Amino acid sequence: MQRYLQPSEFFDYQHPAIGEWMATVLAGVPDDPVEQVKALYLAVRDGITYNPYVFSTDPTTLSASYALTSGETYCIPKAVLLGTAARSLGIPSRLGLADVRNHLSSPKLIEWLRSDIFCMHGFTELYLNDRWVKATPAFNRSLCALMRVEPLAFDGVRDSVFQEYTASGQAHMEYVRDHGVFEDVPHDFIVAGVQAAYPHLFEGKQVTQADGRDLVSEVR
Repeated sequence: MQRYLQPSEFFDYQHPAIGEWMATVLAGVPDDPVEQVKALYLAVRDGITYNPYVFSTDPTTLSASYALTSGETYCIPKAVLLGTAARSLGIPSRLGLADVRNHLSSPKLIEWLRSDIFCMHGFTELYLNDRWVKATPAFNRSLCALMRVEPLAFDGVRDSVFQEYTASGQAHMEYVRDHGVFEDVPHDFIVAGVQAAYPHLFEGKQVTQADGRDLVSEVR
């Protein structure tokens, strides 16, 4: 279990910004692991804007500190940020990866990806009360409101994974492939998977980003 508590290039809880942010988030929160993780989950979910267009092959962009200081990123760095904060509290964490089909994605995002499959979706697994629990802090509350989907809650006891259906019964998210869990961010594995799924986005060794685009403007 000790390996899921270690800092790394990605789970970089020694970065000053992480400690400062956690002190702010946890001010007034009871000294209880579940309550602390719940507060951190909401801070990551709603405080960091979800934007899939900022994906980069640069390893730096997958770190917790980068996610925090950039203020917007996609599911993997958000999951890493939550896991990093948990590790700094002595709560084991690991990164989970899966491919999902998003039935409510914006048409422009599907056009950009040329697929409705989101490859390498990231979530966090936290060891609480003697068991691993899944947490998915990807979609912030304001984006969920635009998509007419309830934001995912996390109670520290039950798995929190993407909803299969919206409140009106429309299909939302479908998990199509499980890549397993990792003690650290498998950068090369992630990049290889993304390149295999979306080869048209790559030029040389760097992915072609959609500069200036964001999901919020597309679902308004």
